[in-house]
Amino acid sequence: MQDFQKRVVDEKTELDEKIGKLNGFLVTNPVYQALPNAEQARLLRQITAMREYSDILGERIAAFQEG
Repeated sequence: MQDFQKRVVDEKTELDEKIGKLNGFLVTNPVYQALPNAEQARLLRQITAMREYSDILGERIAAFQEG
């Protein structure tokens, strides 16, 4: 695996950890429910974007393995 490919794999690993932490906050932390609706909406938009980014990194990693 080339250096840049390893960086992509590492980036996805770190991002997926952050997604897990944010998801835990959204699902289990009562602080989330106490936030204003606008902030809740921003956090939901954020996790959606993070998941999309993770999916794209996953596609790139799969392409490394194909090619």
